[in-house]
Amino acid sequence: MEEANADHQAPDQESGKIAAACDVLRRLASSVGQQVIGRDDVIELVVIALMADGHVLLEDFPGSGKTTLAKALGETIIDDRADSDKAADEVPIAAFRRVQFTPDLLPADVTGSAIFDAGSNAFQFRFGPVFTHVLLADEINRTSPKVQSALLEAMGEKQVTVDNRTYPLNDLFFVIATQNPLDLVGTYPLPTPQLDRFLFKITMSHIDRDAELSVLDTWQSRRSPQKRIQVSRQHVLAARQIIDKQVYIADSVKQCLVDISRQIRDDDRVIQGNSTRSLVLLLPALQVRAAMCGRDYVNADDIDFLLPHVLGHRVELAPGAGSFDAVLKDCMKPAMEALARSTMKPAA
Repeated sequence: MEEANADHQAPDQESGKIAAACDVLRRLASSVGQQVIGRDDVIELVVIALMADGHVLLEDFPGSGKTTLAKALGETIIDDRADSDKAADEVPIAAFRRVQFTPDLLPADVTGSAIFDAGSNAFQFRFGPVFTHVLLADEINRTSPKVQSALLEAMGEKQVTVDNRTYPLNDLFFVIATQNPLDLVGTYPLPTPQLDRFLFKITMSHIDRDAELSVLDTWQSRRSPQKRIQVSRQHVLAARQIIDKQVYIADSVKQCLVDISRQIRDDDRVIQGNSTRSLVLLLPALQVRAAMCGRDYVNADDIDFLLPHVLGHRVELAPGAGSFDAVLKDCMKPAMEALARSTMKPAA
């Protein structure tokens, strides 16, 4: 009898966990929205990427609020553990770090380096800016490929190796990289392997008139200290685990993603299709988006919303092929129609 009651209560308990995870997502978005006006769509994608353990590449114009967005997100996440709860050898982690990438930057300027300490007569590792929750890699295409590649291990494996010793990064290590889509003089285009490390590529446009007026009206109040919504690091990690375990992905959804990818790769208008890794990175993002919408299962709306941002920087079109959006729409149509005829909800 007790077991029956426990089984009967399980769905309510699981829905409560998802509701708690959704609350963390809303608080993150609300906190960033206090500082960044008119960018609700970008904030939503950035929060999805953070919770899905991905990274974001922004194409934007100077002065569009990218630094404010990244700093607001970093300062929203706090580590509220007591000092006694932290390991003695734990790597110090900052909330937010910004690196301005330039042609003369060195890999050690990003990862850190060993510095000789005369007092101890030994080399001590000085931690670089990658040891943070949120890293803003500003104008990442302005630095050399050698420095760009220094981020590959950090983004892919959440660790850096210096002088044959590996240092772990924080579980929430999150990169927001930017590049200017217009000023290409003296830049080093990101190679395909590094582009593939970014979950989303987001192309930002200028905010609308009302939002721009609101920015001018509130700039002084937003500069002054104010009470900000904050979320603990532990709650963010817990929400990530809840979404991973409780949001259902049907086999038909996975089949749809594979069929779309194969259709793209076989299309005559495409020179290079997307990798399998892009689909692996997409799955947790679909789960987070479903949770944001109050669902415990992924559906076609989630795919339609996220797929352009996931594939836009991975698919290379042939000259004269037209727009990427048109090609993607054509390739998605058969698989999405098949998905619409299937059942995506978890079994009761």
